[in-house]
Amino acid sequence: MTPAASPGAGRQRLVVLYGGRSAEHEVSCVSAAGVVRALDPARYEVVPIGISHGGTWMQADDLAEAVAAGKVPDPLPVAGRPVVPTDVLTDDVVVFPVLHGPYGEDGTVQGLLELAGVPYVGSGVLGSALAMDKVMAKQVLAQASLPQAHHLALAEWEAGPGGAEKVAAELGWPVFVKPANLGSSIGVSRAAGPDELAGALALAFSHDEWAVVEEAVTGREIECSVLGDREPRASLPGEIRPSHDFYDYEDKYVAGAAELLIPADLPPDVVVEVQHLAIETFTALRLEGMARVDFFYEEEGRGLLVNEANTIPGFTPISMYPKLWEVSGLPYPQLLDELIALALARHRRRASRWAGNRSRGGPPGR
Repeated sequence: MTPAASPGAGRQRLVVLYGGRSAEHEVSCVSAAGVVRALDPARYEVVPIGISHGGTWMQADDLAEAVAAGKVPDPLPVAGRPVVPTDVLTDDVVVFPVLHGPYGEDGTVQGLLELAGVPYVGSGVLGSALAMDKVMAKQVLAQASLPQAHHLALAEWEAGPGGAEKVAAELGWPVFVKPANLGSSIGVSRAAGPDELAGALALAFSHDEWAVVEEAVTGREIECSVLGDREPRASLPGEIRPSHDFYDYEDKYVAGAAELLIPADLPPDVVVEVQHLAIETFTALRLEGMARVDFFYEEEGRGLLVNEANTIPGFTPISMYPKLWEVSGLPYPQLLDELIALALARHRRRASRWAGNRSRGGPPGR
């Protein structure tokens, strides 16, 4: 992998974009602090840009000075003077989006960065949008014949008595209900019957117009990190043992009571299968750069079931994505270097193609 910058070539300006308008705003600020703390100041000139809950882009000059001095607050605050995105997205920067959930992980920011013509870390518009929308992701994974738990998609305007009857007939009870476009287990709840389903759907629909209803799987929760572009590779898998009925927001970011087993205690052949399915999922969803792929593992049943892929996984000190790469032999700082190098390589590759098309008089991409 070509390094992002060599010691004698000057520092690469890196915009770390965090915060955002989604319900995962606070998680993003914690993840961003972890990323900034691990970046090599000799290689990168870090420009932290926070996005407020209302969508305003903010640049805090004193925060940039603190980062340059190695005094990184945790979480990174979203404060300072408002800035216009086009003033930040200059042709000498790489953007590292650490934006979880809608308006950051769903292709919206990626589209802005494509229009601005700047390199950025992670998946492009299509992959980001597909992976963020659990309804569409499951359809694509089913088309690719990847194993999944049984599930239904319900739109807000379809929910009602008929929806409960459909869930009972096709999935049985209990079920888990999730907003289609959100992460960090926000808006997720368990329903043991029609009465609880109504409340669970109301919670999910408070975040999104679509919800996914899934059968309750009795199995182990396995996660695997994927890194790369045209030739992605997978880390050793890890396991999460939740302290609650499922791996919820409190377990992930507040109480920290969940047990993380890194690497997971799995037979060698299952490790290979996890890695294979993680890369197959990554490829089917047209992902790039990075993703964490989550599974259920029914040891005495169907085996491994793909749950979902996260294109901007958590980068907090307890997050699985960097921890899995560390145990696989790639330390956190080197992981960030490789992600940035992948972003630059993809940008150069696409810029070269666009330049070639322009020289022949054709529109970009044709």
